[in-house]
Amino acid sequence: MPATSPSASATIVGRRMRARREGLGWPQERVGVAIGIEESTARVRISRYEGGVHEPPVATARLIADALGVPLAHLYCEQDNIAALLLALHKQPLKIQEEAAERFIAELSQAG
Repeated sequence: MPATSPSASATIVGRRMRARREGLGWPQERVGVAIGIEESTARVRISRYEGGVHEPPVATARLIADALGVPLAHLYCEQDNIAALLLALHKQPLKIQEEAAERFIAELSQAG
């Protein structure tokens, strides 16, 4: 896969943020306030992240991921099907996550 520029990553992060936020039915202000941004500027900040104008620092992206209930890797994942897999796995209890990951890795090792 070709390397991506920071702006391409910001677009991916923003697209994933927006999709999840809209899926939850949340306004941008709710996400911003949930991560500690002042209510008066929350919508603008989140809008800039979602639009790719600015890329959130990793620490901020982690807060956003936690607020949206997704793993941090989901926000940065370039492939939609892998991002969906990460989200589905994240929704499971930790023991199920670990077992599923072990089975999947073993299956891929045998296939390759």
